[in-house]
Amino acid sequence: MRTMRIPRSSMAGAIAGHDRENSGARQACQGAARTSVDPRPLLVILRVHPRAIPPTETDRAMRSADFAGKRVTVMGIGLFGGGVGVARFLAQLGARVTATDVKDAEALAESIARLDSLPITCHLGGHVEADFTDADLVVVNPAVPDASPYLAKARAAGVPLETEINLFFRLCPAKIVGVTGSNGKSTAASLAAHLLEAGPRRAWLGGNIGRSLLEDLDAIGPDDLVVLELSSFQLERLEWTGLSPAVSIVLGLRPNHLDRHGTMERYARAKQPILLHQREGDAALLNADCPVVSTWTGLGGGGKFLFSTRGPVARGAWLEGEQALWRDGGPPRPLFRRSDLALRGDHNVGNALAAAGAAVLCGVPADAIGPRMAAFRGLEHRLEFVRSLGGVAYYNDSKATTPEAAIAGVGAFDEPVVLIAGGYDKHLPFDEFGQAICRRAKAAVLIGATAGKIAEAIAAHGQMPTRQAGSDLAAAVSAARELAAPGDVVLLSPACASYDMFENYEQRGAIFKRLVRELEP
Repeated sequence: MRTMRIPRSSMAGAIAGHDRENSGARQACQGAARTSVDPRPLLVILRVHPRAIPPTETDRAMRSADFAGKRVTVMGIGLFGGGVGVARFLAQLGARVTATDVKDAEALAESIARLDSLPITCHLGGHVEADFTDADLVVVNPAVPDASPYLAKARAAGVPLETEINLFFRLCPAKIVGVTGSNGKSTAASLAAHLLEAGPRRAWLGGNIGRSLLEDLDAIGPDDLVVLELSSFQLERLEWTGLSPAVSIVLGLRPNHLDRHGTMERYARAKQPILLHQREGDAALLNADCPVVSTWTGLGGGGKFLFSTRGPVARGAWLEGEQALWRDGGPPRPLFRRSDLALRGDHNVGNALAAAGAAVLCGVPADAIGPRMAAFRGLEHRLEFVRSLGGVAYYNDSKATTPEAAIAGVGAFDEPVVLIAGGYDKHLPFDEFGQAICRRAKAAVLIGATAGKIAEAIAAHGQMPTRQAGSDLAAAVSAARELAAPGDVVLLSPACASYDMFENYEQRGAIFKRLVRELEP
């Protein structure tokens, strides 16, 4: 255990989203007993209600009054600043902040540096019980499960629990557009924010995509629009607030995070707060092609719109041939053409339909969507082209952390694919993934804890060249190069989380790109 006192300075910086596979935050809860605790959280009631009033100086004073002098524990600093942004925000408001993490100062050096010169006490290398029982408020990193014994101690002591995203929902004066789903959240959220820039209102992007907007609250106005990527870990605790986004996008749902949620049913339930507390005048865009999400039209009080890549919908967006169309009570209006979309893969057409629908609902003219869509080039680690070498194209799809995402990645190419897959085991089924590999790939190189399971899934559906490279990504890249021929694609699309071998999917993707760029002709 190490205690550090970090002195005061001005506020800056941002919080990284928990679902960026922050192993520091996850390790904060390792060893937590699966005890039976009261699942009902204690609410923190703030006097500033979201979407209610502009961020005036009076509001800022009210925020300070809520937190000034209060003892606040931030549980889970994280290797990539998982708790840094909220710790900085609360310290600026005068709270007496203690940030705690099981990792030591050396492991958290980058995050600790971002807290430099602020009046924050850091308890590193383990948790102190008094930080949870004697606090006025505990802010929980989303990666920490409710069954953590430290949260149980806080509840038993009557200490309220809160999250960073909940604080933002309570304090944000602008309309929030929330995006969730098993795959495609980051792309759809980023594309929605990109399209909203074609309208008259200022757009902000944050949430689980890796940026908290707490630091920007003073700049966000009531006429602005805020797009938030929201994970199941964030949404299940958003229920504590009784709030939902004004516009909600729900992409497809497939089994994910079953190591946390246990069952698909519980995972789906964790997503539902994005709709449950919508009110009259709000709106939701639901994936008509998803057998789970398409049944949610009765949830919440907002208007419901659908989007589909398979055919027309009565109200919403769909693809008809090469043309994306929008209908809301009148004749269909063109949104964009399939050729406007620079992103690979049919799955990205659905993401584009959802983002375009949200933009129209927020006031962007339909005829402005196409030109803006054509300017969007995608995100890092999502089917990202790295280089061509010897007639072989190398792509980084490290963000594909589920079998469904990797199936979409492999299916995005007409060329023969040599696939690099495998990683941390989230207890997801690989049968469909094995079938897709046999159907769409020419060879597979498997890494990480799930290599054996994926190899079994491949063998159950056919025979193809398969190699296992253990925990050595460099060896996997070399093996893939040997298996590839001119005209082929080498694709890193792991179908798994990364933290058996890497800190997060970003580190995995960055190392893959470095290894590929270092290959010699």
